[in-house]
Amino acid sequence: MDDLDAKNRKKIVVAMCGASGAVYGIRLIRALMAVPVEVYLVISAAGRAILAHEAGFAHKSMVDFLKDHSMACHAGATLVELDPDDGFASIASGSFRHQGMVIAPCSMNTMAAAAAGITDNLIHRAADVCLKEGRPLILVPRETPLSVIHLQNMLRLARAGAVILPSSPGFYMNPRTIEDLVDGVVARILDRLGFHHDIAPRWSGPEA
Repeated sequence: MDDLDAKNRKKIVVAMCGASGAVYGIRLIRALMAVPVEVYLVISAAGRAILAHEAGFAHKSMVDFLKDHSMACHAGATLVELDPDDGFASIASGSFRHQGMVIAPCSMNTMAAAAAGITDNLIHRAADVCLKEGRPLILVPRETPLSVIHLQNMLRLARAGAVILPSSPGFYMNPRTIEDLVDGVVARILDRLGFHHDIAPRWSGPEA
């Protein structure tokens, strides 16, 4: 990724909630922390349970998790972890300016709350703020099959300005590992956030 000077550091909100696919949120945070950026992270209680089950997360903070797994962070990157019950957090206000929010993974509960304008926790409130302020909101669901209710909620959110980015990896690049598949999805998230990156190859034709 390209460096950004400290004055123009992007601020990105990342949320993880109670859907399978914790690896997507972890990989996204790792990618963001590789550049000088401010990441505001909110993990729901259900999200922590999924992290523990799928990634062995038994830490007080994501910073500790990254350190424990020897994941390098850029000297100019900061990770601010927020309580999902803290309605006074900065990201709960439309006056707090940032460059986008990603919910990865996004549960159908959170999808439904965002679609209905329900703001009973910090993740829901921050998503609602993005919609009302016209800021990028990227939702990464990992659910299958999808009911009509799920699809209607996604359509409603898309019409309100959100990006529905399913954790549906492509196979045309001939991925060899699970990590390759995850990187392919996270690469699309980074593209929508406007970050330059090289975590996944780009298609340049079948003969490339």
